[in-house]
Amino acid sequence: MTPSETTAPPEGREAPRVDVSAYSSGFSLGNRLGRLAWSLVQATAFRWSPTPLFFWRNLLLRLFGARLGRGVHVYPTAKVWAPWNLEMADFACLGREVDCYSVDRIRLGAHATVSQFAHLCAAGHDIHDPRLRLTHAPITLGDGAWVCAGAFVSPGLTLGEGAVLAAMACLTKDIPAWEVWGGNPARYIKRRDLRADPAPEGTP
Repeated sequence: MTPSETTAPPEGREAPRVDVSAYSSGFSLGNRLGRLAWSLVQATAFRWSPTPLFFWRNLLLRLFGARLGRGVHVYPTAKVWAPWNLEMADFACLGREVDCYSVDRIRLGAHATVSQFAHLCAAGHDIHDPRLRLTHAPITLGDGAWVCAGAFVSPGLTLGEGAVLAAMACLTKDIPAWEVWGGNPARYIKRRDLRADPAPEGTP
């Protein structure tokens, strides 16, 4: 028996179809206007700013409601969907070309890093709804966590303190503290053990 046979509707009833003609995200007018204003600022004063001017980009993000700690680094090509849903603790970083799709809350703990081309995706769509209803859930990176280059973090997930998501991985489950995960879907690889006294650069 084929999958299509097992899911066929009862005789006389039409099979449901995807129909997004009446789709609505449900965002308020205030939300839409805020994102419009931010998109204009992000495409100009934010994106065109020289890379070292982190304080300037932090100021712009704060003006639109982001909660940022000391020493935060957000690169000019990083994309933030809604700054008011972004929280970054001291010395957290969003690297080059990071896509921070903050439809829901996204929080980076102190010293957490998101490397170039990574995607923090706090929203999706219900594939079982014919109108593809928007769904969303918060993303949390613990202190010292690292999302490596090109990795994808799904809505509603947490990376524990010191956790690492390897390059190009796709995360669909929470990562416990101090674990390294990789692959698609991402799976446990090993523990992350920091050296107590790292040798200075150039030391054999």
